Amino acid sequence: MAEVWNPDLSTEIAGVKFKNPVMTASGTFGSGMEYGEFVDLNRLGAVVTKGVSNMPWPGNPTPRVAEVYGGMLNAIGLQNPGIDVFLERDIPFLKQYDTKIIVNVCGKSVKDYVEVVERLGEESAVALLEINVSCPNVKEGAIAFGQKTDALYEITSELKKHARQPIMMKLSPNVTDIGEMARAAEAAGADALSLINTITGMKIDIHRRKFALANKTGGMSGPAIKPIAVRMVYQAAQAVKIPILGMGGIATAEDAVEFLLAGASAVSVGAMNFVDPYATVEVIDGIEEYMRKYHVGKISDLIGAVR
Repeated sequence: MAEVWNPDLSTEIAGVKFKNPVMTASGTFGSGMEYGEFVDLNRLGAVVTKGVSNMPWPGNPTPRVAEVYGGMLNAIGLQNPGIDVFLERDIPFLKQYDTKIIVNVCGKSVKDYVEVVERLGEESAVALLEINVSCPNVKEGAIAFGQKTDALYEITSELKKHARQPIMMKLSPNVTDIGEMARAAEAAGADALSLINTITGMKIDIHRRKFALANKTGGMSGPAIKPIAVRMVYQAAQAVKIPILGMGGIATAEDAVEFLLAGASAVSVGAMNFVDPYATVEVIDGIEEYMRKYHVGKISDLIGAVR
């Protein structure tokens, strides 16, 4: 009788255990409710919510989404109803499911972030905080926190003083040296990293001779950015000892396994959710199939296996 190979898909980030390494990328899955009729949320390692700020944000003017070769551009501007609505509506919805909750936190100043982090500290259902440091830091002349090591160090160390949950700093790829940024976050006390965020891009409508996005530039996501994301995850993993949540262009289980081999402890599926709402579950099933095929006992056997 043939041996039945039952791989262990569980993984761990900052002391938090996940049933499998597949999560949703912030901003592509709402807070779970929007995909509930397509995806059994109980299957997911975690739901990573859309960005949450201390007060409602209207976002950028439209048009703010454009299709491009190999992906999409978005300039949504982190539109969200704010922390009050999130705690009243979204957290109770997610509590119904057997999945971890990771909240993406955004702000325009350190004070903004602190307010959200403190409010979330009172919610025991939240397992981890993903800190989006690609938002403009208004107090520093609209320079993103994630593009300066000193600004990244400052916000990370300050949030560690206020956070009750582990914090995972979401790094910007729009930097010269991702390893340097990763080390700055680790030195400031970050419990984990997530990367990459979107890559700044632009599209021009040649027939109208106008920018495709009202914001002119937008964040590019989708399969075309995957090789860059894999490279950055690998470089960050070589630079730090804290765990990494990898993302950027993941469309299949094979893509996800690449990130694991590069050093990610888990992965997030993003733009693909807009193409195929079942993508996350298909990636989970595909990873399990890969592990059976190659007789991989547990996810930890894959993490950082390519050096």
